[in-house]
Amino acid sequence: MADRTVSAGYTKALIDLAVSCGADQDVLAADVGLDLETLNDPDTRVPFVAFKALMLASKTACNDPAFGLHFGETSHFEDMSIVGLICHAAGTMGEAFAQMNRFARLAIEVDGHNTNNRFDLIRIGQDLWLEDQRRNPNDFPELTESTFARFICDTKRHFGDAPFARAVHFTHSAPAYRAEYDRVLGVPLVFNSDKNAILIHDSWLSIPINHENKYVFGIFSERAEALLKSLENAATIKGDVETRIIPILHTGALSMDQIAKAMGLSRTTLYRRLKEEGVNFDALVDALRHKMALHYLDGKKVSVNETAYLVGFSDPTAFSRAFKRWTGKSPAKRKVGAPS
Repeated sequence: MADRTVSAGYTKALIDLAVSCGADQDVLAADVGLDLETLNDPDTRVPFVAFKALMLASKTACNDPAFGLHFGETSHFEDMSIVGLICHAAGTMGEAFAQMNRFARLAIEVDGHNTNNRFDLIRIGQDLWLEDQRRNPNDFPELTESTFARFICDTKRHFGDAPFARAVHFTHSAPAYRAEYDRVLGVPLVFNSDKNAILIHDSWLSIPINHENKYVFGIFSERAEALLKSLENAATIKGDVETRIIPILHTGALSMDQIAKAMGLSRTTLYRRLKEEGVNFDALVDALRHKMALHYLDGKKVSVNETAYLVGFSDPTAFSRAFKRWTGKSPAKRKVGAPS
């Protein structure tokens, strides 16, 4: 099973805050083994362990023990992730909450996401709780801090005095900077609780969103569905590698070093994890070239020479030899519909 990941957009927002507080982004990135170039595309994935290390390193670099709270207080979800954009194009907060749960993994994957929603609405008597269901939350309480601070501060930012939070419970103990919790969250707090949850006003779910846009909502949702499918296909290291190789297959110059760097891993780590799944990198690339060559030729929209280029062969003769090795037939015969 591949490790959990975080979107590059979410990660970049964390680095941007740290830099605004005086941290050096190059030093931070080096400390956690993160390649800053991977953050250029907000939908690129960053290892969760690197994100967690970055959060902790930022606390130290900024001399701010409440950095997690401040990250949630100041960052805007719609600027960090397509999930935030979908939420802001929904009709009501209830609809936005449902979409956030559906696509939450695109922002950040947490322990338990494979089997449950990240958040649940739970009725206990007359009270309605918005509860964070991630497992082992006390291993990374800074994520709880930033998540709940963002819920509360984003609601204030967009809806002013509209009622939302009535109280907040945390499973971790009260930190030395408890006063910052009071300032940022502004509601009664309970620590060492049996849940990480916000006690909310029922009316929050029916608050209309000022920027509802069904057309934009549809576009963002379609893009998010594609990203979610890609993420699910990357549930194994093999799937992750394949997803990264296909868009650059035509370049021909594919190396394990190149792909490992894009995944935020060392070559040795990628080799080991592929081996654990019984996969050889060169064989994987060869199999992808075979698969994509059949796809292009069966589509009958490109020539044999164009197919050779698209799967990474600069020499059509070399492609023909490889195709005969894969199928026992020449690509020209496949092109006219002969069975492989």
